[in-house]
Amino acid sequence: MYREVDVSRETQEVVLNRAYDIVIAGGGHAGIEAALAAARLGMRTALVTLRHDTIGKMSCNPAIGGLAKGHLVREIDALGGEMAKLTDAVGIHFKMLNKSKGPAVWSPRAQADRLAYARAAQRVILDQNNLKVIEASVTGLQVINGQVQAAVLNGNEVLPCRALILTCGTFLNGKIYIGLNTFASGRAGELPARGLTEALVDLGFVAGRLKTGTPPRIHRDSVDFTGLEEQKPDNPAVPFSFQTKGISRSQVSCFITYTRPETHELLKSGLDRSPMYTGMIHGTGPRYCPSIEDKVVRFADKERHQLFLEPEGINHPEIYVNGFATSLPEDIQLKALRSVPGMEKAQIIRLGYAVEYDFFPSYQVQHTLETHDIGGLYFAGQINGTSGYEEAAAQGLMAGINAALKLRQQDPLILDRSEAYIGVLIDDLINKTIMEPYRMFTSRAEFRLLLRHDNADLRLMDHGHRIGLLPGEVLEKMQLKQQRINSLLEKTAKINLSPVQFNPLAAEHKSTPISQSTPLRQLMRRPEIPLQALLEAGGVSNGYHDDELVHVEFITKYEGYLKRQKELVAKFKKIEERPIPADFDYRSVPSLSNESREKLLQVRPASLGQASRISGVRHSDITVLMIFLEKYARQKSDVSRETS
Repeated sequence: MYREVDVSRETQEVVLNRAYDIVIAGGGHAGIEAALAAARLGMRTALVTLRHDTIGKMSCNPAIGGLAKGHLVREIDALGGEMAKLTDAVGIHFKMLNKSKGPAVWSPRAQADRLAYARAAQRVILDQNNLKVIEASVTGLQVINGQVQAAVLNGNEVLPCRALILTCGTFLNGKIYIGLNTFASGRAGELPARGLTEALVDLGFVAGRLKTGTPPRIHRDSVDFTGLEEQKPDNPAVPFSFQTKGISRSQVSCFITYTRPETHELLKSGLDRSPMYTGMIHGTGPRYCPSIEDKVVRFADKERHQLFLEPEGINHPEIYVNGFATSLPEDIQLKALRSVPGMEKAQIIRLGYAVEYDFFPSYQVQHTLETHDIGGLYFAGQINGTSGYEEAAAQGLMAGINAALKLRQQDPLILDRSEAYIGVLIDDLINKTIMEPYRMFTSRAEFRLLLRHDNADLRLMDHGHRIGLLPGEVLEKMQLKQQRINSLLEKTAKINLSPVQFNPLAAEHKSTPISQSTPLRQLMRRPEIPLQALLEAGGVSNGYHDDELVHVEFITKYEGYLKRQKELVAKFKKIEERPIPADFDYRSVPSLSNESREKLLQVRPASLGQASRISGVRHSDITVLMIFLEKYARQKSDVSRETS
């Protein structure tokens, strides 16, 4: 029998057959965002998880953000999600990555206090109105006439609902590997989810198998940090949330060390007991994040590999050995770690391991993340073949929003590729063949000059407020920021600097002097001189915030590139606006290649633009499809005239 957590009395009571609008299976990052979004949009919501005290638990590195992932977190925040605020509350090492490059690829990242993050997430979930936590396992679902009617819990108990969002992480038939030892588990120390995969397959869904891994955790007191490279946090730290005024929590350093040839030989000596190299693991792992044993085999010419030692909390003894993911036997893990400088006396608290789990190839969902074949059923997170907390949270938020909007009989929220990294993520999942865990990179976004982390509020807060997740005062703050940016742009267009004003500044920054009065806007294009210094030289009162200055500086210096990207966006939207009717029969197009026809029938694209991005669909077939769509439209028009 399942149990519902009754927060008001801090006890638990048994509640059977209560109907909910939306049920979410899984209490990870996707489940948290889906549950909060649904409840905040007025839906009677239930979050089903095996234990409420594991909600928000970070299975892998307790870090949020990073390259492109930081963009996702800021977009989640701009839409009214929770991940950014949680990170700001418990972050212990904030860093803006890629500062040596252009602002388009700057990305915030923060190391979080792992235990504090989970506690903070649990407080938010348990305090949320319209949201109940049920301790159980979703093992199936009831479907009538292609529509979800209920979630089935623990094999036989029915929880009626109008929508079901599955955010199961690595728990679907999860299996952990350490050396030649294997055991059923979705995460170290926790049971897997059984029965749900089989129930979905019985309904006609296609399942697959993926693999991911995690490194060992070692005791902080067993590490000698003396000769290691210290990585200090940014001061001041840049918060993730646009609503956070500043970071006041104590910060800590991370450290860098390197493997040695001796380390590599020790790792190779354990390959005969490696589950990867002995063929025990069949699921595909992330190519961009190989295990340490895979690194030493694939990159045999490299004498060393970088390792980041990252604390898991202020008062927590565990150090996460980033870069040392492994599923080798315990004795090999310990010997190899102790061959690394600074870790000669390392004590392992938790062994590294690989976990293999079921997923459902994401061509089976629509842009709303609702499945094609079952109404009211949504997939979000690793069940769609993604990897990472941020990708999961973004999907959970969008699934929660769209499930609520559908039940409210409102138009869905679908972000396109030119509008958000979240749009790129979901569009890629639907249209590309996922052969390995999907991870977001800045290179995946064609319009990344327009999709910066610092302007996520300007791009997306209107959506967040319109659907009801962002309060009016947050929107007003964003609108004020936009007004201040416009005001500064006007000022820089009108101000000229004389040689007397500018040349001392040029000498200070080793820039070329000027011989006549020059527009400040033109001088801003010099990369070596910051905008703040130019404003001071021009006598402009500098009451602008750093993010406003960065924004104005960026759109001025990259004006030509931005103009070209906006022109490409206009062309992109034109082809996106060519809809493909839901009842269009691709079998009626004889000139399509067999592969293209199969992919189009599988994905069922909503527009010609989406069809053009599907893996395996040829450009020549898009041309053929365009001709037949025009013919189809004419035939529909003729029939309509005849019937009228």
